[in-house]
Amino acid sequence: MARTGNRKAILLDDVEHLGHRGDIVAVSRGYLRNYLVPRKLAEEATNARVAEVEKLAATRAAQEARTAEQAQTIAATLTKTVLSIPMRSGPDGRLYGSVTAADLADEIWRTRKIRVDRRKIRLEEPIKAVGAYLVEIDVFTDVRAAVKTQVVAAEGFEMDEAPVMEAEVEVEAVEVVADDDAAATDE
Repeated sequence: MARTGNRKAILLDDVEHLGHRGDIVAVSRGYLRNYLVPRKLAEEATNARVAEVEKLAATRAAQEARTAEQAQTIAATLTKTVLSIPMRSGPDGRLYGSVTAADLADEIWRTRKIRVDRRKIRLEEPIKAVGAYLVEIDVFTDVRAAVKTQVVAAEGFEMDEAPVMEAEVEVEAVEVVADDDAAATDE
């Protein structure tokens, strides 16, 4: 006579419609033996492994609580921060280049000595004009900070566009002279 019934299993990975990694679930013996164990999605729950997983979960919960407290402190510091980023710009306020998430992360490190992953900075597209911006940063799960950012025109970097236009005209004049010379030699 075959033994049937449920077995307890510890999930080693998230399994859809069953549970998340570290959960202890009841599954049929065949499902555990034929599907979960061969795919390394779960292992049979022994008393020792259950105690180990529960201890690990308690340690992880304590760490997350400490990390959440630290994240709240960092978020409060970032919210009080006002970044001032000087950039080269034209007379109309448009930047020569742009301010990216990496630039903001570098500026936060320079001013506050707080490391922020550039991927956590919620910037839809790079900043391309002088002005005041409110940039959101995901510090931790459910912890977000808003950093006031001032992009200002850097002194001594405003470019005069007139010399550039004259240079383009001179290049065109050289090309026209070269074309006239080519036409004269063909005649």
